[in-house]
Amino acid sequence: MPIVHPRPTSGTLMWGRIAITVVVSSWVLYLVNTVIRHFLEGRGGFRFTMEAITYVLVVTALTFSALMYLVARQGALQRFRAHQRVPRGLLDQHFDATPRALAVLIPSYAEEPDIVRLTLWSAALQEYPDLRIVLLIDDPPNPTDPEVVARLEATRALTAEIERTLFAPGRRAFLGFKRAAEQLEGHDLAEGEVIAELADEYLAAALWLERMAEAEVVTDHVAEFFADQVLLGLANELRLTLVALEAAIEQGATMPARRVLELHRRLLWIFSARLENFERKRYVSLSQEANKAMNINSYLGLIGKTWRPVETAEGTILRRHDDDPAPGDLVVPDPVYVLTLDADSQLLRDYCLRLVYFLEQPENHDVAITQTPYSSYRGAPTRIERIAGATTDIQHILHQGMTYYDSTFWVGANAVIRSSALHDIVQVETIGGHEVRTYIQDRTVIEDTESSIDIAAAGWRLVNYPERLSYSATPPDFGSLVVQRARWANGGLLILPKFFQQRKPRAREGRPIRLGELALRVNYMASIAWASVALLFLLFYPYDKRLLSPFVLGAALPYFLAMASDLRVCGHRRSDVFRIYGFNLVLLPVNLAGVLKSVQQAFTGEKIPFARTPKVRNRTAAPGLHVLVPYLIVGYSLVTAWRSYLDGNWGNFAFATLNTVLAAWAIRAYIGVSNSIVDMTMGVVHWLFVPVKQKPVVEEQPAARGVDWESILYHGDRRMGRDVRRKGDRRRRRLQRSGRRGPADQRRPAG
Repeated sequence: MPIVHPRPTSGTLMWGRIAITVVVSSWVLYLVNTVIRHFLEGRGGFRFTMEAITYVLVVTALTFSALMYLVARQGALQRFRAHQRVPRGLLDQHFDATPRALAVLIPSYAEEPDIVRLTLWSAALQEYPDLRIVLLIDDPPNPTDPEVVARLEATRALTAEIERTLFAPGRRAFLGFKRAAEQLEGHDLAEGEVIAELADEYLAAALWLERMAEAEVVTDHVAEFFADQVLLGLANELRLTLVALEAAIEQGATMPARRVLELHRRLLWIFSARLENFERKRYVSLSQEANKAMNINSYLGLIGKTWRPVETAEGTILRRHDDDPAPGDLVVPDPVYVLTLDADSQLLRDYCLRLVYFLEQPENHDVAITQTPYSSYRGAPTRIERIAGATTDIQHILHQGMTYYDSTFWVGANAVIRSSALHDIVQVETIGGHEVRTYIQDRTVIEDTESSIDIAAAGWRLVNYPERLSYSATPPDFGSLVVQRARWANGGLLILPKFFQQRKPRAREGRPIRLGELALRVNYMASIAWASVALLFLLFYPYDKRLLSPFVLGAALPYFLAMASDLRVCGHRRSDVFRIYGFNLVLLPVNLAGVLKSVQQAFTGEKIPFARTPKVRNRTAAPGLHVLVPYLIVGYSLVTAWRSYLDGNWGNFAFATLNTVLAAWAIRAYIGVSNSIVDMTMGVVHWLFVPVKQKPVVEEQPAARGVDWESILYHGDRRMGRDVRRKGDRRRRRLQRSGRRGPADQRRPAG
């Protein structure tokens, strides 16, 4: 897809306004014409009244979500119409004068090494002057399974391998820049020979990238994207500059010496990235919470300081070292900006350059985070991956529109963050004697959403950059999709109260929450909950046919028409709107499960374990209940359609028939009949076979030769004396049975 969004026409904006007007008018007319009229005429009894109330709530909830889609879409169109792409020369000039350190943090857990490799390369080839890439490996550092060991070692070797590969083109670019600087010293203009040498450097760089793309083993559409868009896309940019240089030479033109050096520096930026690994689980002084947020937090808590690994009985800890670093010390520079990037995402060539330039404009001094909401890779081989990608592309548009209303949410797949903003939201606590710094909250499994609220409360803004500069993988099968979407559905309800608590403080600070921001943020955090419940009522409760009205269709139709148009703009089919509807039907139990997890956490106060989306090529099994419910939807919708046909309730008949057809097609296309049978069978097996809990074995006190004396001296009594007291009690009972007195008894007076 094009990097810059197509410029909307005046007609497109006009039809968007008409769609919003039709939705609101249809909802109002439905209330007046159907519900209120029935109440005024006194029709129906208690049951009809209760049905009318619930049906109005259902219709209102779904209409509000549809309206928010159209409102966000309209905001996106306004931004696309106003956006002007920053000229390349202006970027080169800006960063030539003020380079700012940028650290790219890539959290990785049990990822396939070839997937991580592509992400690392897309970051390493960024055109940025001061770039350091850190792969945050979160796997257990000492596995025993040979297959896991091999994967971990391959992942660890990636950063060094990429640095070795970059050495040759990086050295050539450095020597070329050095030679040009010597030739142009004291000169304001560059002659043809110097320009010709610059052209040779660009040709060599382009050929190097093209040879790498040709040698790349393309195993799937993700690798194909890397070869075509990352490697060849950058090579084409360099060749375009080469065309301009050759034209200047042919025309006998001169160039400003400053501009020639800027173009040399561009090659230096491309091939000068530094890469390293970091594994927090090697250090017991860092958080061991099993989630992405704490993996990133552990590294962020170290930046700007020097740390010395110290061996203790507890394990290796990091102790702050303020003197000059010694060999073996961990020196963590303090960057001006931090880029967080998922291990299955890829960036286009000038992502960092353009987003950091945006942050450094005077009018954006209060922007903490900027990002380009990711798009899906083209050419997915499975239907479910293609449709999941279509919903991702739609979300890209909606997120752009949310920025128009100052209601941006951080999308954790990629984002450039101002380091000073992170320091404004950090929370420090001491756990087990070690300081733990939390920048990104891990209270919920949607840590980026809650951090967005924290950053806004601290007085910062978040902005989506209106270009397509990042892409990310979508789940390739139903099982992995279940893991991802259940996580997305969990946590929004818990974050909502925190957002409402900000209304008064922000109003006192002169930053009131306006209606657009309020409505879009509430919809973003809670719409999964109310939409899932509303759809559940529509599917399984036979409402009185008197409540049906063409105005309900009028409130929904603009939403589906707008989505069909957006799908077409994103390179999908307009008919995919029906496939997405079926997709949402089979995901209904998944969304409900995520919502119920939020309710569970609200009542128990216990954090829900973070479930990472599997990034494997083999199929991930789905929970049996999540597979069974779509079949129940098909069966019940079929029965409802038959009953509605017999009763002459044609509105319910059409709706039930549509649900039957689309849900049945979605089961076949997205889950697979044979796969669903396997998953449901395995669900029954796992339910029947419960592992037997073994009673803990109380070990006798080990002999002095086997005592871990260092651990005892370091930890003290880790069992809080319980085992010692238990053994003393057993000894006293034995003495009492034998008629003898123990030492304590001997000290007591007789009687």
